[in-house]
Amino acid sequence: MDKKNTTIGVALLLAAFAMIYFGPKPAPPPPAPALTQSDSAAPAGTNTPAAPGTVAAPIANTAFAAVNRDAASATVTTLANDFIEARFTDSGGALLEVALKRYPKELKSPSPYVFNEHHADPILAFVNSPGLDRNARYQLVSLTATEVVYRATLASGVEVTRRYVLSPNTGDTTDPYQIRHETTFRNAGEQPMQSMLVTLALGTSAPNDHKDIGQYLKTGYSTGSDQKFIPRSNLEASGGFVGMGSHGSSPAITSNGPVAWAVVQNQFFASILTGDKPAAALVTRRVKLLTEQPDDNNNAYGIAGEAQFSVDALAAKAETKLGGTLYVGPKEYRRLANGKTFKADQDKIMDFGFFKWFSQLLLTLMTAIHGWIVVITPIWGWGWAIVLTTLTLKICFIPFTLAASRSAKRMAKIQPELQALREKFKDNPQKQQQATMELFKTRKINPIGGCLPILLTMPFFMGFFTMLPSAAELRFQPFLWAHDLSVTDTVAILFGILPLNIMPLLMGATMVVQMQLTPSPSVDNAQMKMMKFMPYVFILFCYSFSCALSLYSFINGLFTIGQQLVINRMKDPVETAPAVTTGPGGKPLKNVTPAKRK
Repeated sequence: MDKKNTTIGVALLLAAFAMIYFGPKPAPPPPAPALTQSDSAAPAGTNTPAAPGTVAAPIANTAFAAVNRDAASATVTTLANDFIEARFTDSGGALLEVALKRYPKELKSPSPYVFNEHHADPILAFVNSPGLDRNARYQLVSLTATEVVYRATLASGVEVTRRYVLSPNTGDTTDPYQIRHETTFRNAGEQPMQSMLVTLALGTSAPNDHKDIGQYLKTGYSTGSDQKFIPRSNLEASGGFVGMGSHGSSPAITSNGPVAWAVVQNQFFASILTGDKPAAALVTRRVKLLTEQPDDNNNAYGIAGEAQFSVDALAAKAETKLGGTLYVGPKEYRRLANGKTFKADQDKIMDFGFFKWFSQLLLTLMTAIHGWIVVITPIWGWGWAIVLTTLTLKICFIPFTLAASRSAKRMAKIQPELQALREKFKDNPQKQQQATMELFKTRKINPIGGCLPILLTMPFFMGFFTMLPSAAELRFQPFLWAHDLSVTDTVAILFGILPLNIMPLLMGATMVVQMQLTPSPSVDNAQMKMMKFMPYVFILFCYSFSCALSLYSFINGLFTIGQQLVINRMKDPVETAPAVTTGPGGKPLKNVTPAKRK
């Protein structure tokens, strides 16, 4: 039977290996092609387009929006501080794109990352509003080092003034990645203006590079008490799971408000609009960024968001204002959790999920440790922060681990007695269970004590798992041989197809050693053989983990090995049998003390 079970287990593991490596995989992102006229963007400080207003070629598929381009005569105006360079365009009187000075576009590149570089609309441009949208030419009214004002007048006499103020490098109530926006509607005519619904673009979020398959592209919003997120996959056709939940592609998804804030984001960066008053709805669209790719290639798409606001009716000569604060920058939890600057829980854009409390705790701890490390050494700061955070957790869990290890060693000692009980009560499972529990009670053994450390560490592992991939702090941060903690630590490509990732292999090695050191007395021979294969299966599933997550698992396993070596050398306390009083002839005396009368 053991050989049969082992053979079946090995066959299943080999099948899993074959499915992972030879089964269908997501289509690899195509190399970034040279930009065509339909997806060109305006460089800073030039009178050129930044995004398109008309589609270069007719698009037959209406299941997505097209990336656009501005008129060649559009004028770009730049405001800058030490953190961002905000480029505004008079085509729509909106924010064309934002260059993040402290985040390079590519590893070791001198060029900054540009949010909304390829897009359907400039950020905060009016959408589907003839005379006000990106095709309308606004007049530049005033310009200072921190403020730009545009104005346009509709044929109806309504005057629209758009004002943008860039935050300083430091401030008690502002963040350098924030831009204050105000649009004033003034009815200069003699006729009242009816209330209307206006739509403001939040920007277009694109994959970070050609390796990014877009699983982190999403929009989201807060109702004030809850947050909801719409991933790009919701707009794509899907066959579901065995046919369940299947759906076709959608041109747009409208989420009704109230919308306290709305966000468009990718893995590391986000555009967050927090209105002075809640928006009515959030519209999510899929945008085809690589026009040369076929429509069924999901890696060719980005995602765009639009917030809908209601504008009150205006009497003649009256005016009303639509305002808000725009954040375009990195997804840094410590920054977004600053309650003085972000007062509407904007840190929830991190979308940590069910284990968010653990993710927030770990990221806060890791950031604090990094702050101490950089004072000592600036080299590999974030890598050492992950190492020290992991060791801090393991040290805190030592009491629970020791208790579990003692329980496991006691369990190993009573295996002969457990086997005897199984033989004695093999025809009576109920009595066997009762006798087993009585034995556990007598020997002071917790049967689930060995599982306690795993149960305690699992939420923290899941917290790391959901936190590390989207932490902008880790992007392009080196450690040892790894050039970027946020991706796999591939050092070579074997046979032209197989990446060689060192850290997951080291993680798997620690798991193999742990299994050899940790006693598993209650596992039968067949199960033991199966468990020996589990580290290798785990390596397959974790092989594409980011280096940061693999580093956490490796250090966790390394500490556990050392801890187990120490525990295995520890001597158990000598168990003394209860004293038995004997009488003449060596026979035990019975307790004949009469019971107390009540």
